[in-house]
Amino acid sequence: MSLFKVSIVARNTKDESLASPPAEVLVDTGSELTWLPKDLLAAIKVAPLRKRNFTTATKQLVTRETGYAIVSTEGFETVDEVVFAEPGDLALLGVRTLEGFGVMVDNIGHRFVATSTIVATFRLPWPAPS
Repeated sequence: MSLFKVSIVARNTKDESLASPPAEVLVDTGSELTWLPKDLLAAIKVAPLRKRNFTTATKQLVTRETGYAIVSTEGFETVDEVVFAEPGDLALLGVRTLEGFGVMVDNIGHRFVATSTIVATFRLPWPAPS
């Protein structure tokens, strides 16, 4: 696995005119959620909705607030739950956001590759054949 950064913009889900300046984040396929600085989210009036517990790579347990934002980068966009990162936390682009973008990470080329979305089932005859 390689590490690389991208520039993202976050917007408020209820008022898309409230947008952050571009922010550099580390692409982290080991992180479930995207972590953005608390001040950045507060500036675009993203409301914290709940608190969640997280285990860090160093096995430390931390509690952070989360809310919802529109996240976009490199022509991709999705709405996702984001973590209000505290000072000292890394800004991360997590795997759920990447899945929302519909991309895979090319670790060699340090880029996103668009993929098709997997459908659990297309069409089942009903009732199922016996």
